[in-house]
Amino acid sequence: MAARAITIAVLAMGGEGGGVMADWIVDLAEHSGYRAQATSVPGVAQRTGSTIYYIELFPEEAIRAAGQEPVLALMPVPGELDVVIASELMEAGRAVQRGLVTPDRTTLISSTHRVYSMTERTAPGDGRVDSAALLDAARAAARHFVEADFAALAQASGSVISAALFGALAASAALPFPCNAFEDAIRRSGVGVDASLEAFRAGTCFSVTVPPVNTSPDCDAVLQAGIARLTDYQDVERLAPIRGLTLLTETARYLALWMSYEDAIRVADLKIRAERFARIRQEARATSGQVIKIHDYVYPRVGEIADILPARLGRWLLSSRVARGLVERFTSHGKIVETTSLRGFLKLRMLAALRRWRRGSLRFSREQQAIEEWLGTVESLAEHHYALACEVAQAPRVLKGYGDTHANGWRAYEAAMAALPELLPLPDAAARFKKLVIIE
Repeated sequence: MAARAITIAVLAMGGEGGGVMADWIVDLAEHSGYRAQATSVPGVAQRTGSTIYYIELFPEEAIRAAGQEPVLALMPVPGELDVVIASELMEAGRAVQRGLVTPDRTTLISSTHRVYSMTERTAPGDGRVDSAALLDAARAAARHFVEADFAALAQASGSVISAALFGALAASAALPFPCNAFEDAIRRSGVGVDASLEAFRAGTCFSVTVPPVNTSPDCDAVLQAGIARLTDYQDVERLAPIRGLTLLTETARYLALWMSYEDAIRVADLKIRAERFARIRQEARATSGQVIKIHDYVYPRVGEIADILPARLGRWLLSSRVARGLVERFTSHGKIVETTSLRGFLKLRMLAALRRWRRGSLRFSREQQAIEEWLGTVESLAEHHYALACEVAQAPRVLKGYGDTHANGWRAYEAAMAALPELLPLPDAAARFKKLVIIE
């Protein structure tokens, strides 16, 4: 039987060490009597950049026996992959969708954690792709599927995910090399060896059991999460007398989200939190002696400034052409704030301190009036139009973010609510209303 190349694709995002793992695989192969060729294809920078690293390995012994050089490909070909390694679950789903994973040949190794794409983050409501569906598709498509939260394993070891995935590759026996040869490749790299070896060994001892995704969240858990969010945001206020488990769960969920709307005060508060600074240092892998500088771009529009002012003053600002023009002169181009500097930090700290006066702001009064009307509508529909009430309870899912994002969502919400009287007599009112709550 003629020898053929071993084909490997590594799908990773920026900062995850995908290129380093490709180098390890090449070094491993070359020190084990194989010819190796590696290429990389950058993808769309949707989540810090996604890159496919493609490696082909061919035994030197077969090259000598044939007396000619092998022709190695530069790109992965659907249906021709022996190993696919994905640094995140959505990347595994992309590999399956592209046909890179096949049940007769491919060992798929993927971390089960999620880094949400921009389309998931900006979608109205919960735009997340179902992780359970991604896992099911991966299991069905691959000959052998290796699954674990390798990001957590790497973090616990103080290394990057590529080292843990490299350990999983060694344990999978998908490549004809012993485990100690993998470790030797890490040692020869000479960079971050101890941490990488620790993560590598954790990856060889992973658990392949993934708990089922809870598709029907417990109502108490939703209520507790809502209380925690509102306490962090301002304080706990109320929950309407809504009956029925499904309706209560959805109303509680979107009530908490709506009451904790994003304004300039909230954004400033989140930007100066100690956990944010710690997370950024960890992501940058900065040592204790290194200085990290954070520059935040802020674009405070007139409407957002009016929102955090006392209600009467905010209305005056919006109605006064002179006042609006004066404010726009200073805010039209946005500003860059060095959050890690004393001056920048204090500016954001002063803005965040306005939290105690939020209840008197223009935005607060507007939101509370709209919330009361929404709750009243949900309660009035619950008895005779329960399915429609559940859809109305979820309508605030389009109200997110600030600036243009919030304005677009608000227009979609108002249009759907205005159509309610015409929908009530229809037998499919709930389905029709659901279709209306979208952002064009």
